[in-house]
Amino acid sequence: MINLDTLKKNSRAVAFGAAAVIACAGPVKAAPVQLFPFFQPLPPIAAPQPYQPYQATPYQAVPSEDQDAIETPARFRRQTVSYATREAPGTIIIDTPNTYLYLVLGNGQAMRYGIGVGRDGFTWSGTQSVTKKAEWPDWTPPPEMIARQPYLPRHMAGGPGNPLGARAMYLGGTIYRIHGTNAPDTIGKHVSSGCIRLTNDDVADLYSRVNVGTKVIVLPMTERRAELGAATR
Repeated sequence: MINLDTLKKNSRAVAFGAAAVIACAGPVKAAPVQLFPFFQPLPPIAAPQPYQPYQATPYQAVPSEDQDAIETPARFRRQTVSYATREAPGTIIIDTPNTYLYLVLGNGQAMRYGIGVGRDGFTWSGTQSVTKKAEWPDWTPPPEMIARQPYLPRHMAGGPGNPLGARAMYLGGTIYRIHGTNAPDTIGKHVSSGCIRLTNDDVADLYSRVNVGTKVIVLPMTERRAELGAATR
């Protein structure tokens, strides 16, 4: 038979013990409730950076492909030909009207190169000598040329894009030169301001054959002469 008094005492003891455990455990902290779970926190804003002005990449000329790859008419290609002259071997003769340059070899022969010469009003004649040689020369247009063409650069460093081409031989105290060209299609034409131009390949060959002091004879336009003999090589 259950003793009601005993049961009541035990129940009160259990309740008291549970209350004591809760009191000793301290207050229970509820987890915060996220009211708007679909909002995400924004990333931190970076500090502003000081202004940096735009720096353009310096222009660099790109070396062009070999301009002498343009087909040159057969008669303007470098070749050894028969050439009668009393001038000593090593002399350069500029045949202005026929647009040829002859390097006298002796024994009735010469090395012939196709050239471009001065346009109408800019041809000249006379005897000079090579006073300076330069590889990939810089170009500084003379004042006379600047006066005619004020848009020209005042100075251009040597290189594939330079109008003087791969080599230059300066003639006396004049403003004229024998030089290469980056426009080989002008060989055989009257296009320059008085300078004598060859393809870069030909001017490099001529450059290797002549020295400072070489005599240069420039024939006038009135002395047009026939081609002498056939090519011998």
